[in-house]
Amino acid sequence: MKGICNMRALNRIPATAIKSLPLGKHCDGGGLWLNKRNEGSSWFFRYTIAGHRREMGLGSLQNVSLKQARDLAEKCRTRLGDGLDPIKQRDKQLREQSKLDTTLKTIALQAFESKKAELRGDGANGRWFTPIGLHVIPKLGNYPVEEITQRDLERVIKPLWNTKHETARKALNRLNVIIKYAAALGLNVDIGVVDKARQLLGPTRHQPEKMPALSAIDTSEFYQSLSDLSPTHLCMKLLILTGLRSRPVRHARADQFDGDVWTIPGEMMKGKRGRTPDFRVPLSTEAQSVVADAMRISRDGFLFPSIRKGVISDSTLSKHMRDKELAGVPHGFRSTLRTWLTDNTDIPFEVAEMIIAHKTGSKVARAYNRTDYLEQRRHYMEMWADFLVLKTGPR
Repeated sequence: MKGICNMRALNRIPATAIKSLPLGKHCDGGGLWLNKRNEGSSWFFRYTIAGHRREMGLGSLQNVSLKQARDLAEKCRTRLGDGLDPIKQRDKQLREQSKLDTTLKTIALQAFESKKAELRGDGANGRWFTPIGLHVIPKLGNYPVEEITQRDLERVIKPLWNTKHETARKALNRLNVIIKYAAALGLNVDIGVVDKARQLLGPTRHQPEKMPALSAIDTSEFYQSLSDLSPTHLCMKLLILTGLRSRPVRHARADQFDGDVWTIPGEMMKGKRGRTPDFRVPLSTEAQSVVADAMRISRDGFLFPSIRKGVISDSTLSKHMRDKELAGVPHGFRSTLRTWLTDNTDIPFEVAEMIIAHKTGSKVARAYNRTDYLEQRRHYMEMWADFLVLKTGPR
């Protein structure tokens, strides 16, 4: 079934089996596929036209039922039978709709809809749209997108520029996507309006605050205080040991571990969905012991389940540190590890950056250098683990 979907064989996925299907892509026949993922499963229609294979998103499993997905796929097959490209036909309909309503709010929502395919969980949590929805739409939502000027954007963004700079930056980035989407629809927009607004806003006085982090010694003492087998303690241990971001650690699944290597799906790593490769993590002896303990308390495949449903939250980890009256935050352990590696080992820069999953070099350089330094990282992660439990290493 993987990679091949007979256009003539239909209705291959029983409705009762959808919940039990494993992660991955499953063919229902006739070009209809279900992409089962941890964070938001979705339907898509795969077809070939003029010798080119294309995939058209049909919506999330949460919002589109099996029957609805089959109806949409049938419409796509009908269009193909008429010699039409389903994606081009959909875009044509959007253009026709935009002629009726070209307000910023309408175009922004359409742009968000087209963007969802590369957002995690199909953008279900709405984070991509939030800066626009909160700060731009209330003031400019009813403006025709073709009439929006840099002065309009400056007026809306300026109150945020020095006080909530990161929000302002995200709002401008989203606006740039929206304006380019409007241009793709054929609307007569100023494609450079966002860059012009940035020029008017000028440099910011905002000084980004560093993420509060514990010293290496305090981290070691805190690590040793995590003595019970609760999801919070075990998750915090693995977070400290690996130097990873909270999200992939909290969502760790039993089937991602194979001996002393943990393979994290690309969709769980920072970056655009579908463009981020899987990430291998070498596990120290101490980390393997933590994973073994977590396996015993796992639920529904997740190593760190919450009390009610799903996995423990980032706020749970933060609260634990606040309750201990510690000055750092969970994300700060990445800085602690990176600093310790620089100050106390001979680790090469590229290997140290790979440990905390940072990209180095240009896109071209990364395209040619595809190593993930797994074996080199293994040595330094063992040193870090030994330091945390005070076996060996500089203090």
